[in-house]
Amino acid sequence: MAGENDNRQSAIAAGIFLLVAGLVLYFMPNIVLWIGGFSPVLAVIVGVAVIAAFFGVFWVRAWYQKR
Repeated sequence: MAGENDNRQSAIAAGIFLLVAGLVLYFMPNIVLWIGGFSPVLAVIVGVAVIAAFFGVFWVRAWYQKR
C-alpha cells in the first residue's frame, strides 16, 4: 500500500511540474522580448536562467536519488 501512495504522489508531482514548466516555456518568448525592451543583456540572463532551472530540477532529482 505504501508503494502505491508514493507512486501516486510522484505522478501528481511530475504532472504539476510538467504543467508549470510547459506554461513557463510557452510564455517565455513573450517574457524575454518584453524584458529585452528594457535590457537585452537582462533578457538573455532571464532566458538562460529559465532553461537552466528546467534542467537543474532534473539534475537535483537525479543527484538526490543517487544518494
